[in-house]
Amino acid sequence: VRMFTRTNEFNYITWTAESIFDKTKQSAADVSDFLTDEQQKDIVYSYIDTLRQYQMLQAEINLVYGNPEVQDPLAATESLIIERNAVQRALTSLSAQAESIIQSQISLVLDDLGLSVGGEIIPPVLYRVSSMPYALITSPRDKIEQTTNISLNTGMALEEIIGLENSVEVTLGVSALVEEVGGVGVYPTMVMESTNLPWFIDTVAHEWIHNYLTLRPLGLSYDVSNELRTMNETTASIGGAEISLAVLQRFYPELAPKPAPEPAPNQPAPQEQEQSNVFDFRAEMHETRINVDTLLSQGKIEEAEKYMEERRVFLWENGYQIRRLNQAYFAFHGAYADSPIGAAGEDPVGPQVRKLRENSASLAEFINRISWLSSFEDLQKAVADY
Repeated sequence: VRMFTRTNEFNYITWTAESIFDKTKQSAADVSDFLTDEQQKDIVYSYIDTLRQYQMLQAEINLVYGNPEVQDPLAATESLIIERNAVQRALTSLSAQAESIIQSQISLVLDDLGLSVGGEIIPPVLYRVSSMPYALITSPRDKIEQTTNISLNTGMALEEIIGLENSVEVTLGVSALVEEVGGVGVYPTMVMESTNLPWFIDTVAHEWIHNYLTLRPLGLSYDVSNELRTMNETTASIGGAEISLAVLQRFYPELAPKPAPEPAPNQPAPQEQEQSNVFDFRAEMHETRINVDTLLSQGKIEEAEKYMEERRVFLWENGYQIRRLNQAYFAFHGAYADSPIGAAGEDPVGPQVRKLRENSASLAEFINRISWLSSFEDLQKAVADY
């Protein structure tokens, strides 16, 4: 596969060196410890608002440049560009402050949850907002199994992406997918820019779990097998969600999900007809994965691929714009098995990870237990031992 990617692979060494330099400067200028919780929240919200403003201005500029009726887009966007550049300067300043604050908030919650050593978080929570690399995923056509995951440079044009996928598939006879990622567990972790604060905190926490696991057998064994990759990703998804919820409840309670109201006595259950009107993406993906696995197990590769394209169109018509749905898609997304339904289908690994979490008295107990496992058989034994 790397015959096709060598000239376009993301350089993590350069990115990491630049990030460590930036984080060192940021740490020296960090004043977040001298701010109240309310002042910290104000800075984070100011950052989110400024980022949203920047994205809106950039979208307006792009719209003008894409309009064939505009003869001189540079002149037409002159005032917008001036405004965008001013907002960008403010965003750069706020970004560094917001990063320090969110790192501190997550660290305090990790300590509350028992994931510190003598009051210290190891490794420290460090992340950097960045343009994200793409990931080229490949899988055999006759079964769903990730065989490669190669990071590609940011900013690839769609025609480049499609050309790469087609070249790999035709030459090697595999299923290929180039997919965007929201975070990468290098150190400092790499996180995509977003105005969705709950998702953003969840992603930072998710990637910190990967950093934590990397110091232990589970993380060190990430690439040994697809089962271990699923164990890693499902653990990070479970941990990231719980840590994020705790951060929201402590620092941003207005963003925390509200508990479901208790049903009134003798209140009838919702009618099945009402339930059926709600489109459930996870359930649809779960059904799709199970049917694809069945077809592939019967050697019906072409039928499975035709079925996946039909399902992709169905999902698109229901508001989920998936560009390509194939074996590589499920090989990548199926590793995130923190929910009973989804792209993992009936893969047995996710349920065992979730069962270990259910059996654990706390998130810290769960993570510390699973982090020392190095095979799916170890996980099954750990679950059986409870």
